[in-house]
Amino acid sequence: MPKIADIEDTPNPNAIKFVLKDRLVWGKPKNYASPEEAGGDELASRLFAIPHVTNVFYADNWITVTQDGNTEWADLARKVAQPIREARAAEMPVRVDSEPEKDDDPRLLAIKQLLDKHIRPTLLGDGGDLEVMTLCGNVLCIRYYGTCGSCPSSQTGTLIAIENLVRTIEPEIEVVSV
Repeated sequence: MPKIADIEDTPNPNAIKFVLKDRLVWGKPKNYASPEEAGGDELASRLFAIPHVTNVFYADNWITVTQDGNTEWADLARKVAQPIREARAAEMPVRVDSEPEKDDDPRLLAIKQLLDKHIRPTLLGDGGDLEVMTLCGNVLCIRYYGTCGSCPSSQTGTLIAIENLVRTIEPEIEVVSV
């Protein structure tokens, strides 16, 4: 059972980040925007059963919970903490495989490397993340997760920062959040 080490505010007023002493997953983060998406994930399903929870995102030893903005965090955090404390910690896998990049477009590979180095660490630190979905012509489509998914600054300042960064690779690229 993971112990909660800290509860952190995020730039998104509707999301908080629970830092845990144990890992929930090894490797790929998990993001759920609805109870239906949570499917067989016991922790996410229990969190969605709590009124006002709208998104569950977790990676390694932290979990970000987003609410609809219709309740106070002081009340909701106590309710959310219970299933988090009762969740099973992930056992360390015998081997963690990472899939090699299979992108044909060298621009896309360079963009992903740039975002991994300069943008994702900050987003992860705030309880969110992003995924590069596609690069069609000069339009780069990204998807935000966790606290970034509904944060007003992700659609303005962060998006502009990402666009400015990727334009160092390709000056004509437009970045769109999907």
